[in-house]
Amino acid sequence: MTDQQPHQFERGTDGPKVIVSGLDGSDSSMRAAAYAAGLARRQGAMLALVYVQPVLPAGATLGAPIADTTGEVAEGLVHEIRQATERMKDIWDVRWEFHTFHGAPYNGLVTAADKLKADAVVVGASESAGHRFIGSVAIRLVKAGRWPVTVVP
Repeated sequence: MTDQQPHQFERGTDGPKVIVSGLDGSDSSMRAAAYAAGLARRQGAMLALVYVQPVLPAGATLGAPIADTTGEVAEGLVHEIRQATERMKDIWDVRWEFHTFHGAPYNGLVTAADKLKADAVVVGASESAGHRFIGSVAIRLVKAGRWPVTVVP
């Protein structure tokens, strides 16, 4: 006979119930969103698509109205997602929400994952050469170790 170990509270579900996917309009982020949509469909999970609107220092905003530009990007992403959803509605049934947060991409995704009680995070691989030296959002999310993270090339 073995002693039973006390076990921790479990939400009572198998697999993720909320999958967060970061979007920024890049090809890799769109592929990540498509991958996350497939995961959400198979798991019966909610897909939370997140766009983080960058906040630039006051001196950098002297040229163009950044808030208007990032707002337009968010609206464009929502429009693209709705069109894709409409095209696929007879094939796939995925519950999804679109959220925008302000700040740096990493901090915005962490905030989103915490607020939405994410069980998994899906992001696209960085397309910037500079991230080899500084570190990409994806690498920082993986190193944080707070959620399973899938990085889509």
